[in-house]
Amino acid sequence: MKLDKATIEKKLLHFPDWDYFDNAIHAEFEFENFKDCFSAMSRIAFECEGLNHHPDWSNVYNVLRISLSTHDAGGVTQKDFDLAEAIEAIVEVED
Repeated sequence: MKLDKATIEKKLLHFPDWDYFDNAIHAEFEFENFKDCFSAMSRIAFECEGLNHHPDWSNVYNVLRISLSTHDAGGVTQKDFDLAEAIEAIVEVED
């Protein structure tokens, strides 16, 4: 079920790296180098498969940009926050 803007903004209080715009939540993470970035992306990919929920993402050298929304719901859902939480746990390990 698609979440309303107020609910999304309240949930984002627990996700300081994430912003809400263009009907999705977005984050950008910077790593030491390409290898560390790609390693995190690989671990995130396994989480995505496990949750059956996949990001729109791009990578340039050591920067990973991620956008999450639930396409079949037409916006942000709890699935997106579940995946964001998993991504945060993976990225924290990299730090």
